[in-house]
Amino acid sequence: MNMYFIILGFALIVVELLYFRIARAFRIIDKPNERSLHEEPTIRGGGIIFPVALLLFGITRGDISYYFLFSTLLLAVVGLADDLKGLSRSIRFGVQVVAMLLIFYNLHVLEHSWWVIILLLIIATGTVNAYNFMDGINGITGGYSLVVLGSLYYVNSYRIAFVNNELLLIMMIALGVFSFFNFRTKAICFAGDVGSLTIGFAMIYLILKLIMTSHNYVFVLLLAVYGTDSIFTIIHRLILKQNIFKAHRLHLYQVIISVSGMRHLKMTMIYMMIQLMVSVVVIYNLDFDQTRQYIVGLMILVLLGLTYFGIKHHYYKLLRNVL
Repeated sequence: MNMYFIILGFALIVVELLYFRIARAFRIIDKPNERSLHEEPTIRGGGIIFPVALLLFGITRGDISYYFLFSTLLLAVVGLADDLKGLSRSIRFGVQVVAMLLIFYNLHVLEHSWWVIILLLIIATGTVNAYNFMDGINGITGGYSLVVLGSLYYVNSYRIAFVNNELLLIMMIALGVFSFFNFRTKAICFAGDVGSLTIGFAMIYLILKLIMTSHNYVFVLLLAVYGTDSIFTIIHRLILKQNIFKAHRLHLYQVIISVSGMRHLKMTMIYMMIQLMVSVVVIYNLDFDQTRQYIVGLMILVLLGLTYFGIKHHYYKLLRNVL
Protein backbone atom coordinates (compact mmCIF):
# COMPACT_ATOMS: atom_id res chain seq x y z
CA MET A 1 0.00 0.00 0.00
CA ASN A 2 1.52 3.32 -1.04
CA MET A 3 1.95 6.37 1.16
CA TYR A 4 -1.21 8.03 -0.17
CA PHE A 5 -3.46 5.39 1.35
CA ILE A 6 -1.50 5.32 4.61
CA ILE A 7 -1.82 9.09 5.03
CA LEU A 8 -5.51 9.01 4.13
CA GLY A 9 -6.06 6.19 6.62
CA PHE A 10 -4.46 8.20 9.42
CA ALA A 11 -6.48 11.26 8.37
CA LEU A 12 -9.71 9.25 8.66
CA ILE A 13 -8.73 8.05 12.13
CA VAL A 14 -8.18 11.67 13.19
CA VAL A 15 -11.53 12.69 11.69
CA GLU A 16 -13.27 9.86 13.52
CA LEU A 17 -11.70 10.80 16.86
CA LEU A 18 -12.62 14.45 16.35
CA TYR A 19 -16.17 13.43 15.55
CA PHE A 20 -16.35 11.46 18.81
CA ARG A 21 -15.53 14.63 20.74
CA ILE A 22 -18.17 16.60 18.84
CA ALA A 23 -20.74 13.83 19.28
CA ARG A 24 -20.18 13.70 23.04
CA ALA A 25 -20.40 17.51 23.29
CA PHE A 26 -23.68 17.66 21.34
CA ARG A 27 -25.08 14.42 22.78
CA ILE A 28 -25.30 12.60 19.47
CA ILE A 29 -25.90 9.39 21.36
CA ASP A 30 -27.93 6.28 20.60
CA LYS A 31 -29.74 5.43 23.82
CA PRO A 32 -31.07 1.88 24.34
CA ASN A 33 -34.83 1.38 24.01
CA GLU A 34 -37.26 -1.52 23.73
CA ARG A 35 -36.30 -2.05 20.08
CA SER A 36 -32.53 -1.90 20.61
CA LEU A 37 -30.17 -4.83 20.97
CA HIS A 38 -27.46 -2.78 22.70
CA GLU A 39 -27.53 -2.05 26.42
CA GLU A 40 -25.38 1.08 26.82
CA PRO A 41 -25.57 4.60 25.31
CA THR A 42 -23.30 4.66 22.25
CA ILE A 43 -22.10 7.42 19.92
CA ARG A 44 -24.24 7.60 16.80
CA GLY A 45 -22.93 8.70 13.40
CA GLY A 46 -19.45 7.16 13.40
CA GLY A 47 -20.07 6.19 9.79
CA ILE A 48 -19.59 9.84 8.85
CA ILE A 49 -16.01 9.02 7.85
CA PHE A 50 -17.34 7.07 4.84
CA PRO A 51 -18.65 10.14 2.94
CA VAL A 52 -15.65 12.10 4.27
CA ALA A 53 -13.35 9.50 2.69
CA LEU A 54 -15.13 9.85 -0.67
CA LEU A 55 -14.86 13.64 -0.45
CA LEU A 56 -11.12 13.48 0.33
CA PHE A 57 -10.61 11.05 -2.53
CA GLY A 58 -12.52 13.33 -4.90
CA ILE A 59 -10.41 16.32 -3.84
CA THR A 60 -7.02 14.57 -3.95
CA ARG A 61 -7.49 12.13 -6.82
CA GLY A 62 -10.49 13.40 -8.74
CA ASP A 63 -11.14 10.02 -10.39
CA ILE A 64 -14.69 9.71 -9.14
CA SER A 65 -18.11 10.40 -10.61
CA TYR A 66 -19.15 13.79 -9.30
CA TYR A 67 -22.78 12.75 -9.66
CA PHE A 68 -22.05 9.89 -7.26
CA LEU A 69 -20.01 12.10 -4.92
CA PHE A 70 -22.61 14.86 -4.80
CA SER A 71 -25.44 12.36 -4.24
CA THR A 72 -23.52 10.66 -1.43
CA LEU A 73 -22.80 13.97 0.30
CA LEU A 74 -26.45 14.97 -0.09
CA LEU A 75 -27.51 11.77 1.66
CA ALA A 76 -24.81 12.34 4.30
CA VAL A 77 -26.23 15.77 5.15
CA VAL A 78 -29.75 14.37 5.45
CA GLY A 79 -28.51 11.37 7.44
CA LEU A 80 -26.56 13.55 9.86
CA ALA A 81 -29.56 15.86 10.32
CA ASP A 82 -31.67 12.79 11.07
CA ASP A 83 -29.09 11.58 13.60
CA LEU A 84 -29.12 14.99 15.28
CA LYS A 85 -32.82 15.71 15.60
CA GLY A 86 -34.80 13.42 13.31
CA LEU A 87 -36.41 14.19 9.95
CA SER A 88 -39.75 13.29 8.44
CA ARG A 89 -39.88 10.21 6.21
CA SER A 90 -41.06 12.34 3.29
CA ILE A 91 -37.89 14.48 3.37
CA ARG A 92 -35.66 11.43 3.67
CA PHE A 93 -37.44 9.64 0.84
CA GLY A 94 -37.46 12.71 -1.38
CA VAL A 95 -33.71 13.22 -1.04
CA GLN A 96 -33.10 9.52 -1.69
CA VAL A 97 -35.11 9.70 -4.92
CA VAL A 98 -33.12 12.76 -6.06
CA ALA A 99 -29.84 10.99 -5.28
CA MET A 100 -30.94 7.88 -7.17
CA LEU A 101 -32.05 9.85 -10.22
CA LEU A 102 -28.68 11.61 -10.32
CA ILE A 103 -26.74 8.35 -10.50
CA PHE A 104 -29.33 6.93 -12.92
CA TYR A 105 -28.52 9.85 -15.21
CA ASN A 106 -24.80 9.28 -14.71
CA LEU A 107 -25.06 5.56 -15.51
CA HIS A 108 -27.46 6.08 -18.45
CA VAL A 109 -30.26 4.21 -16.72
CA LEU A 110 -32.68 6.96 -17.78
CA GLU A 111 -32.25 5.79 -21.39
CA HIS A 112 -34.33 2.69 -20.58
CA SER A 113 -38.12 2.36 -20.67
CA TRP A 114 -40.07 4.33 -18.07
CA TRP A 115 -41.28 1.20 -16.30
CA VAL A 116 -37.69 -0.07 -15.98
CA ILE A 117 -36.64 3.26 -14.45
CA ILE A 118 -39.51 3.19 -11.94
CA LEU A 119 -38.83 -0.46 -11.03
CA LEU A 120 -35.12 0.20 -10.51
CA LEU A 121 -35.92 3.33 -8.52
CA ILE A 122 -38.17 1.36 -6.18
CA ILE A 123 -35.61 -1.43 -5.81
CA ALA A 124 -32.67 0.94 -5.29
CA THR A 125 -34.34 3.19 -2.71
CA GLY A 126 -35.76 0.14 -0.98
CA THR A 127 -32.31 -1.42 -0.78
CA VAL A 128 -30.75 1.72 0.71
CA ASN A 129 -33.44 1.83 3.39
CA ALA A 130 -33.02 -1.90 4.00
CA TYR A 131 -29.30 -1.30 4.49
CA ASN A 132 -30.20 1.34 7.04
CA PHE A 133 -32.59 -0.96 8.91
CA MET A 134 -30.07 -3.81 8.89
CA ASP A 135 -27.63 -1.68 10.87
CA GLY A 136 -28.68 -3.11 14.21
CA ILE A 137 -25.77 -5.00 15.78
CA ASN A 138 -22.07 -4.39 16.28
CA GLY A 139 -19.94 -4.87 13.20
CA ILE A 140 -22.62 -5.87 10.72
CA THR A 141 -22.63 -2.76 8.50
CA GLY A 142 -18.84 -2.47 8.28
CA GLY A 143 -18.13 -6.21 8.18
CA TYR A 144 -20.79 -7.10 5.61
CA SER A 145 -19.86 -4.12 3.42
CA LEU A 146 -16.19 -5.13 3.48
CA VAL A 147 -17.20 -8.54 2.08
CA VAL A 148 -19.21 -6.84 -0.68
CA LEU A 149 -16.39 -4.41 -1.51
CA GLY A 150 -13.82 -7.19 -1.43
CA SER A 151 -15.91 -9.13 -3.95
CA LEU A 152 -16.26 -6.06 -6.16
CA TYR A 153 -12.52 -5.42 -5.92
CA TYR A 154 -11.76 -8.95 -7.13
CA VAL A 155 -14.26 -8.70 -9.99
CA ASN A 156 -12.87 -5.30 -10.98
CA SER A 157 -9.25 -6.51 -10.85
CA TYR A 158 -9.57 -9.89 -12.55
CA ARG A 159 -12.90 -10.13 -14.34
CA ILE A 160 -14.66 -6.95 -15.45
CA ALA A 161 -13.08 -3.53 -14.96
CA PHE A 162 -15.89 -1.08 -14.18
CA VAL A 163 -14.43 1.45 -11.71
CA ASN A 164 -11.13 2.82 -10.40
CA ASN A 165 -9.68 0.27 -7.97
CA GLU A 166 -8.36 3.11 -5.81
CA LEU A 167 -11.93 4.19 -5.12
CA LEU A 168 -12.75 0.71 -3.84
CA LEU A 169 -9.61 0.74 -1.69
CA ILE A 170 -10.53 4.08 -0.16
CA MET A 171 -13.98 2.77 0.70
CA MET A 172 -12.47 -0.33 2.31
CA ILE A 173 -10.03 1.77 4.34
CA ALA A 174 -12.89 3.97 5.58
CA LEU A 175 -14.90 0.90 6.54
CA GLY A 176 -11.84 -0.59 8.20
CA VAL A 177 -11.37 2.52 10.37
CA PHE A 178 -15.06 2.57 11.27
CA SER A 179 -15.02 -1.17 12.03
CA PHE A 180 -12.08 -0.69 14.40
CA PHE A 181 -14.39 1.33 16.62
CA ASN A 182 -17.56 -0.65 15.91
CA PHE A 183 -16.52 -4.28 15.40
CA ARG A 184 -16.10 -5.09 19.08
CA THR A 185 -18.13 -6.47 21.99
CA LYS A 186 -18.77 -2.96 23.32
CA ALA A 187 -18.91 -0.70 20.29
CA ILE A 188 -17.53 2.81 20.68
CA CYS A 189 -19.79 4.08 17.92
CA PHE A 190 -22.59 3.10 15.55
CA ALA A 191 -22.78 4.06 11.88
CA GLY A 192 -25.91 6.15 12.33
CA ASP A 193 -28.06 7.22 9.38
CA VAL A 194 -25.19 9.31 8.02
CA GLY A 195 -23.14 6.13 7.71
CA SER A 196 -25.65 3.43 6.84
CA LEU A 197 -27.44 5.50 4.18
CA THR A 198 -24.25 6.53 2.40
CA ILE A 199 -22.66 3.07 2.63
CA GLY A 200 -25.82 1.42 1.33
CA PHE A 201 -26.06 4.01 -1.46
CA ALA A 202 -22.44 3.37 -2.45
CA MET A 203 -23.04 -0.39 -2.64
CA ILE A 204 -26.06 0.20 -4.90
CA TYR A 205 -24.09 2.57 -7.12
CA LEU A 206 -21.17 0.17 -7.55
CA ILE A 207 -23.29 -2.89 -8.24
CA LEU A 208 -25.54 -0.97 -10.63
CA LYS A 209 -22.46 0.36 -12.43
CA LEU A 210 -21.10 -3.18 -12.69
CA ILE A 211 -24.42 -4.45 -14.06
CA MET A 212 -24.60 -1.64 -16.62
CA THR A 213 -21.02 -2.38 -17.70
CA SER A 214 -21.35 -6.18 -17.89
CA HIS A 215 -25.06 -6.40 -18.83
CA ASN A 216 -25.25 -9.20 -16.27
CA TYR A 217 -27.82 -9.04 -13.47
CA VAL A 218 -26.28 -11.92 -11.53
CA PHE A 219 -24.20 -9.35 -9.61
CA VAL A 220 -27.24 -8.40 -7.52
CA LEU A 221 -26.35 -11.56 -5.58
CA LEU A 222 -23.40 -9.69 -4.08
CA LEU A 223 -26.09 -8.32 -1.73
CA ALA A 224 -28.05 -11.57 -1.53
CA VAL A 225 -27.93 -12.11 2.25
CA TYR A 226 -29.06 -8.59 3.14
CA GLY A 227 -31.64 -8.73 0.36
CA THR A 228 -33.13 -12.03 1.53
CA ASP A 229 -33.38 -10.92 5.15
CA SER A 230 -34.86 -7.54 4.22
CA ILE A 231 -37.47 -8.78 1.72
CA PHE A 232 -38.73 -11.66 3.86
CA THR A 233 -38.79 -9.47 6.96
CA ILE A 234 -40.94 -6.92 5.12
CA ILE A 235 -43.31 -9.71 4.07
CA HIS A 236 -43.43 -10.95 7.67
CA ARG A 237 -44.24 -7.48 8.98
CA LEU A 238 -46.95 -6.98 6.34
CA ILE A 239 -48.53 -10.26 7.46
CA LEU A 240 -48.43 -8.94 11.03
CA LYS A 241 -50.00 -5.67 9.75
CA GLN A 242 -47.10 -3.58 11.05
CA ASN A 243 -45.87 -0.25 9.70
CA ILE A 244 -42.82 -1.34 7.68
CA PHE A 245 -41.29 2.14 7.93
CA LYS A 246 -40.97 2.04 11.72
CA ALA A 247 -38.08 0.54 13.69
CA HIS A 248 -38.49 -3.08 14.72
CA ARG A 249 -36.70 -6.22 15.92
CA LEU A 250 -37.91 -8.75 13.37
CA HIS A 251 -34.87 -9.16 11.15
CA LEU A 252 -33.66 -12.74 11.34
CA TYR A 253 -30.50 -11.83 13.24
CA GLN A 254 -32.51 -9.76 15.73
CA VAL A 255 -34.92 -12.60 16.45
CA ILE A 256 -32.09 -15.12 16.88
CA ILE A 257 -30.15 -12.83 19.23
CA SER A 258 -33.27 -11.97 21.23
CA VAL A 259 -34.04 -15.67 21.79
CA SER A 260 -30.60 -17.28 22.02
CA GLY A 261 -28.50 -14.42 23.38
CA MET A 262 -25.91 -15.06 20.68
CA ARG A 263 -23.07 -12.53 20.71
CA HIS A 264 -23.40 -9.75 18.16
CA LEU A 265 -20.01 -10.33 16.58
CA LYS A 266 -20.69 -14.04 16.11
CA MET A 267 -23.91 -13.26 14.27
CA THR A 268 -22.11 -10.64 12.19
CA MET A 269 -19.47 -13.21 11.22
CA ILE A 270 -22.19 -15.65 10.16
CA TYR A 271 -23.74 -13.06 7.84
CA MET A 272 -20.32 -12.17 6.46
CA MET A 273 -19.35 -15.80 5.83
CA ILE A 274 -22.64 -16.68 4.11
CA GLN A 275 -22.34 -13.65 1.82
CA LEU A 276 -18.71 -14.52 1.12
CA MET A 277 -19.71 -18.05 0.07
CA VAL A 278 -22.44 -16.67 -2.20
CA SER A 279 -19.98 -14.20 -3.74
CA VAL A 280 -17.43 -16.95 -4.38
CA VAL A 281 -20.06 -19.05 -6.19
CA VAL A 282 -21.15 -16.03 -8.27
CA ILE A 283 -17.57 -15.19 -9.25
CA TYR A 284 -16.70 -18.82 -10.00
CA ASN A 285 -19.69 -19.14 -12.34
CA LEU A 286 -18.64 -16.10 -14.37
CA ASP A 287 -16.61 -18.55 -16.47
CA PHE A 288 -19.85 -20.11 -17.73
CA ASP A 289 -22.69 -18.78 -19.89
CA GLN A 290 -25.28 -16.43 -18.40
CA THR A 291 -28.03 -19.06 -18.52
CA ARG A 292 -26.09 -21.24 -16.09
CA GLN A 293 -25.24 -18.19 -13.97
CA TYR A 294 -28.92 -17.26 -13.63
CA ILE A 295 -29.94 -20.85 -12.83
CA VAL A 296 -27.28 -21.07 -10.12
CA GLY A 297 -28.31 -17.62 -8.88
CA LEU A 298 -31.95 -18.71 -8.64
CA MET A 299 -30.89 -21.82 -6.70
CA ILE A 300 -28.93 -19.61 -4.29
CA LEU A 301 -31.95 -17.37 -3.70
CA VAL A 302 -34.26 -20.36 -3.16
CA LEU A 303 -31.78 -21.89 -0.69
CA LEU A 304 -31.41 -18.60 1.20
CA GLY A 305 -35.18 -18.14 1.27
CA LEU A 306 -35.85 -21.64 2.59
CA THR A 307 -33.08 -21.24 5.18
CA TYR A 308 -34.53 -17.91 6.31
CA PHE A 309 -38.04 -19.33 6.58
CA GLY A 310 -36.98 -22.44 8.49
CA ILE A 311 -34.78 -20.63 11.02
CA LYS A 312 -37.18 -17.70 11.42
CA HIS A 313 -40.13 -20.02 12.01
CA HIS A 314 -38.23 -21.86 14.74
CA TYR A 315 -36.90 -18.84 16.59
CA TYR A 316 -39.98 -16.64 16.18
CA LYS A 317 -42.12 -19.36 17.74
CA LEU A 318 -39.73 -19.41 20.72
CA LEU A 319 -39.81 -15.60 20.87
CA ARG A 320 -43.61 -15.54 21.05
CA ASN A 321 -43.54 -18.13 23.82
CA VAL A 322 -41.15 -15.89 25.79
CA LEU A 323 -43.33 -12.83 25.26
